[in-house]
Amino acid sequence: MQMNQLLGVVLIVLGVVAFAYQGVTYTTRETAIDVGPIEVTTDRTRRLPLPPIVGAVAVVGGIVLLIAGKKR
Repeated sequence: MQMNQLLGVVLIVLGVVAFAYQGVTYTTRETAIDVGPIEVTTDRTRRLPLPPIVGAVAVVGGIVLLIAGKKR
């Protein structure tokens, strides 16, 4: 398998995952209160949204790479 075909398959898989999850969720720990020796922390969940166009571009790019690899 050539490098273009392998990269094409990886892009298609990443595009499908981007469509399925539509974002990345992560948790950060932040200090809410810091008074002398007392410190209160809180966990905040944040989301980094991925627009559907990112998944579409990845899938289309992967298909183009697969087609270009087969023409060679």
